[in-house]
Amino acid sequence: MAEYTLNTPLTDEDIEQLKAGDVVFLNGIIYSARDAAHKKLFELLDAGKELPFDLQGSAIYYVGPSPAPPGRPIGAAGPTTSYRMDTYAPRLHSLGMKASIGKGKRSDEVKGAMQEHKGVYFGATGGAGALLSNSIEESTVIAFDELGPEAIREMKVKNFPLLVINDCHGGELYVKPNLEAALEEG
Repeated sequence: MAEYTLNTPLTDEDIEQLKAGDVVFLNGIIYSARDAAHKKLFELLDAGKELPFDLQGSAIYYVGPSPAPPGRPIGAAGPTTSYRMDTYAPRLHSLGMKASIGKGKRSDEVKGAMQEHKGVYFGATGGAGALLSNSIEESTVIAFDELGPEAIREMKVKNFPLLVINDCHGGELYVKPNLEAALEEG
């Protein structure tokens, strides 16, 4: 397990060095988008319209933050379950997205897209939304304000703590060991 500090936008070289289990402190701009926002992004793509942010090298955080308390840029910002975005992620990876951030397992299709397009899936600690929000320095709604907490936000992060769950080499932190095979080898 290694530790990295990376800056967005992410590059192929950034992604290729990562392995499942590595710790990453992310800096720069990330975007929030959950189910409803992804649906609207795909409506724009299908209509041949421009997206509200550049996908090249982007990191999308599956989060619907709580309202910002006075003097703070954002409220609690914990991850949502990622598999709900699995139907969208392969196409976004093919268009330049480099990372998604959430919690839980990803589908085989998403893992394949990460391998094909040099992408990564970062896990953010579920249940630690208030703590994670301390790494978010700025937050601005840039699209779909009508979605409330699910609007797309551009967020400036500093040392945002993440764990590599799926890397672009096919590695996965959540893989269950084959204990029978290990005992037979031993």
